[in-house]
Amino acid sequence: MAVPQNRTTSSKRDMRRAHDSLVAANPAECSNCGELKRPHHVCGACGHYDAREVVASTAAATSDEDAA
Repeated sequence: MAVPQNRTTSSKRDMRRAHDSLVAANPAECSNCGELKRPHHVCGACGHYDAREVVASTAAATSDEDAA
């Protein structure tokens, strides 16, 4: 079984972990509705991506069912 020969110092351990911290989210404003969304993702509020509707919104779907 592998056992370390010498104890790893706290300095060496912390230097190794220097890049393991979490980074803050970088929300962008949706060009259609103005809600905050993740960059390069479909807007969860309106379903738009890159200035076009990709996912049909629930409000439009319910109004279509009511009209039928």
